[in-house]
Amino acid sequence: MKPTSDSSISDDSTSDGSTSDDSELAEFGYRPELKRTLGSFHTFAAGISYISILTGTFQLFYFGYANGGPAYWWSWPMVFAGQIMVALCFAELAARYPVAGSVYNWAKKVGNPHIGWLAGWMMLLASVVSIAAVALAYQLTLPQISSFFQFVGDGTGTYDVATNAVILASVLILFTTLVNAFGVKLMATINTAGVFIELIATVVLIVLFAVHIVRGPQVVTQTAHTGDGQSFGYLGAFLVASLASAYVMYGFDTASSLGEESLDPSRNAPRAIIRSIVASFVLGGLILLLALMSVSTLHGEKLSSDGLQYVVLDVLGPTAGKAMLWCVLIAVTVCALAVHTAAIRLAFAMSRDNNLPASSLLARVSPRFRTPVAPAVIIGVLSLGILVVNIRQPQIFTVVTSIGIVMIYIAYLLVTGPMLVARLRGKWRPADGGRFSLGRWGLPVNIIAVLWGTGMTVNLLWPRAAVYNATAPFHWYLRWGAFLFVGVIASGGFAYYWFVQRHRTCVLAEHAARASESAAPSLPEAHPEEVTTR
Repeated sequence: MKPTSDSSISDDSTSDGSTSDDSELAEFGYRPELKRTLGSFHTFAAGISYISILTGTFQLFYFGYANGGPAYWWSWPMVFAGQIMVALCFAELAARYPVAGSVYNWAKKVGNPHIGWLAGWMMLLASVVSIAAVALAYQLTLPQISSFFQFVGDGTGTYDVATNAVILASVLILFTTLVNAFGVKLMATINTAGVFIELIATVVLIVLFAVHIVRGPQVVTQTAHTGDGQSFGYLGAFLVASLASAYVMYGFDTASSLGEESLDPSRNAPRAIIRSIVASFVLGGLILLLALMSVSTLHGEKLSSDGLQYVVLDVLGPTAGKAMLWCVLIAVTVCALAVHTAAIRLAFAMSRDNNLPASSLLARVSPRFRTPVAPAVIIGVLSLGILVVNIRQPQIFTVVTSIGIVMIYIAYLLVTGPMLVARLRGKWRPADGGRFSLGRWGLPVNIIAVLWGTGMTVNLLWPRAAVYNATAPFHWYLRWGAFLFVGVIASGGFAYYWFVQRHRTCVLAEHAARASESAAPSLPEAHPEEVTTR
């Protein structure tokens, strides 16, 4: 890696915090365009709503329990131990580079423009898929509240659940598209209110589970014979079940992706990243543990089919249980909203570098709403398209979710990997001025983050029937769906970039910092295709 010409993040201290924030933005060669209105709690809310304790645990408990029994709980601390290493690396990057499109710009800085583009491309497509996957969680909750929401059949037909899931998910995606099109202030207001409700509901649920426990914590040592017949015994079953936790604990980088709309982001974003994943680990772990301790029976099919929704109704009864499920519904809504918001900022960040087709349109900021409107609409339409393609596929939940998460883990690796190389070559410089830094712990933390990311990516891609084609109809392309889809997206996308897009790469003139803001804003590695347009 060539020595980077970046200077450390400015330590300027002014009475106007946004002045210092904008001077940091100018290091990338960009002028400030998005409105800074988000405080520290808004930033935290963005990160934790993306992870969304109630969305992920309620959407995927059934999968973890079906494949690993009660002992699958141990995958929760395991995944946290790996992901906190990634989060710590991201916190260091957020302190150094608090700009929109976090993963894209981070990979570009610590690696090179080509790695940055691939990371951004993978994360962008993964976000589109994730919006669809999160929206599908409506199907796991709404029909449990009332059969009125099962619009297609009675839920027992071959395609009833999958088709109805698409209808409910489409309504949610239309909502997130409209909210994001009207600006970050409306999004932040809804998101913050939703997160507040989610956190309160989570604590209440933990307390209610705790007062209804019928067995001790030793329940997490039971495997329910899920390892029988597995090639590697219970280890094989546990690796499958662990995906239920891996599918939840990600997205903490969103706190930094809103950096250009936040106040003092180089200090607030690192805290928000760490707090969001720690809070999710503690609260989510307690929900899972106490659910296993309080449910009336560990036998029967309901735990493996209806998951936590069944536990809530079983433990709390229909009235209190359904009230709690409405809170879950709110959590799913703000989670989809946060994923959509992060995808928009990523598309905007790549587009102002002229790194996507129709970049001028995608990077245009609405003068009225001070937000990129075109990406909000296009990303919403693409997410709806993913739903339509899968409308008659009963495998829709696990396949769509798995593919999205695989690409996110790969995108994260495209950040932590180059960051490790930069550390080993002595090229990485953390932020100064008392901002977050790992210091001497940076290297071991970064090594673990890369090893963890690599191992979990392999586990996610592994073409096992339990993950990609557990029930009929059985199709080879579903079982190999992750390899096929991710392979086409990665190789096809990078081929397009290498032969077409990289020759156009430059900061669009309308987004470039003026000479008075940055006399010589640098782009990483000084590649010819990155010359800033003035």
